[in-house]
Amino acid sequence: MLRERVITNAKIVTASEVIHGTVAVRDGQIHDVSEGRSSLPAAEDWQGDFMMPGLIELHTDNLEKYMNPRPGVDWPSENAVLAHDAQIVGAGITTVFDALSIGDVNPKGQRLLQLPKMVEAISHAADQGHTRAEHRLHLRCEVSHEKTLGIFEDLVGNDLVHLVSVMDHTPGQRQFVKYEKYREYYQGKYHLNDAEMDAFIVLQKQNAERYSEPYRRRIVDICHERGLSLASHDDATSDHVHESAGFGMTIAEFPTTHEAATLSHQLGLKVLMGAPNVVRGGSHSGNIAASDLARKGVLDILSSDYYPASMLQSVRILSQSDLGISLPQAVNMVSLAPAKSANLPDRGQISPGLRADLVQVRDSGRQFVVQQVLCKGQRVF
Repeated sequence: MLRERVITNAKIVTASEVIHGTVAVRDGQIHDVSEGRSSLPAAEDWQGDFMMPGLIELHTDNLEKYMNPRPGVDWPSENAVLAHDAQIVGAGITTVFDALSIGDVNPKGQRLLQLPKMVEAISHAADQGHTRAEHRLHLRCEVSHEKTLGIFEDLVGNDLVHLVSVMDHTPGQRQFVKYEKYREYYQGKYHLNDAEMDAFIVLQKQNAERYSEPYRRRIVDICHERGLSLASHDDATSDHVHESAGFGMTIAEFPTTHEAATLSHQLGLKVLMGAPNVVRGGSHSGNIAASDLARKGVLDILSSDYYPASMLQSVRILSQSDLGISLPQAVNMVSLAPAKSANLPDRGQISPGLRADLVQVRDSGRQFVVQQVLCKGQRVF
C-alpha cells in the first residue's frame, strides 16, 4: 500500500530557485513538485515557511562532546549516540558523517581508546533503527601516527564508512608551517611544559618521516579500491593541492590559504569550510574566513564541524549578505554539493525521484528556526 502525504503552501527551495508551491511524497520519495497551493483537504499547510532539503553534514566531531561531556567523564556510548543524533536532526541534518579520528597525536588523549566504542555504538543504534538521522562514518586518518594504518584497515570494511580524509598535523606541515605556531597551539591545548613540548616535537617529526608518505599512499589506494570518497585536510600550498588532486580526492577540507582554496576549486576539489566560521565572522584559529572564499566564488560546501546548528544559520547569513549568494546557492552548500561529493545521488535537493528528506524552516526575522524534519517522508523532529 502506497504511503502518501501532500505538503502545500511552502516556499520550496530547489537547487536553482524558490517557488511557492506543493510537494507530494510517496513511499519515502518525492513524487511531485509543483507551483501553487493544493486543494486537497488532507494536504499539510506549511504556512508559507521554507521547505529545504535535509542538510548533509560531512564532518562533525559533535559525538565526542557526548562521549566526554566533562573532563574525566566517560559517558555510556549508546546513550551518547542518541543524544548526539537528537541534536543533529533538530538542526535540520538528515544525513551525518560522524568524523572519527584515527591516530591521536595528543600524548594524554583517549581518542584511540574510545574509537571502538564509538563505532560499535553508532552501528548498533543504526541497525536497531534508534537513530532519526542517517549516520555514516568519516574516518579521519592522521598519517604520521604509527597505529593509523592498522586501525584504518580494521575499520574500513564497516558498511557505514563512506568518506575518508587524510591529515598530517606534524611540525612544518600544512596548518603548522611555522614552528612557533605549532608550539603555541599544542603546548596550550595539551598543557605540556617546555621539556614535554620539545620531546613531543621530536617524536612527531620522527613519526612523520617514517610513516606519513607510505601510510598516505596505502590509505588512498585502499579507498580507490573500495570506491570511497576522499578528502584532503588543511592544504596550504599549491604543492599540497596538486598532490591531493593527483590522489583523486574530491573534497578539500579547511584549506588554510586563499591560494590553496582557489586552486582546489579550479582543479575540481570541492572546498569545504566550517559553518561556524561564517556565523562567527571568521576562523577561531586565525585561518582564512569562509565569507572571503564565498566572495571569490570558491566556497562549495559548509560543515558544522563542532556546532550542528551553525549549518542552517550560515545559510541565512550568506543568502542575506552582500556576497551575491542566493538562497538556493547557499542551501546547495549544505545539501546538493556534499551529496555529490560523497557520492549520494539519491538526496541533496527537492526533486522528483529523490529521498523525501525535508526540513520546514521559519525565518523569525533574526534566525532560521527548524519547525519539523522529515526523513524518507516520515517526521523525525
